[in-house]
Amino acid sequence: MVVSGKMNGRDSFRSPNCHIIGRSVRFMSMLHAKFQIGQVVRHRHFSFRGVIFDVDPQFANTEEWWQSIPEAIRPRKDQPYYHLLAENDQGSYVAYVSEQNLLPDTTGEPVSHPQTQVMFAGFEGGQYRLRPHHTH
Repeated sequence: MVVSGKMNGRDSFRSPNCHIIGRSVRFMSMLHAKFQIGQVVRHRHFSFRGVIFDVDPQFANTEEWWQSIPEAIRPRKDQPYYHLLAENDQGSYVAYVSEQNLLPDTTGEPVSHPQTQVMFAGFEGGQYRLRPHHTH
């Protein structure tokens, strides 16, 4: 989505990867993402882990979803957000998690989510490999 208009009396332009105000440009580059697709991570506060299958350079969910997070632990929007094939002791699901709430998983174990076999070609060295033909 591209948005243009006025901000602080200056022309502004915003797309998911770039924000321009007047003459200053701020790029939201995937180079700034701390984690990568195929990496197994765990949540900093809650008891679940998962494998990353997509990354948003900044928050890209609904305002309602964001407001549903308790304010005391609500993450900033201006950071990468990760889509995970997640698991906990109750089962598997898809999670959307801010970078500040993720830590590398050090177990070296694969994730038991059934979709890992669809999206990834294999698991070795604690990392999943995307299928060569898989796109999102």
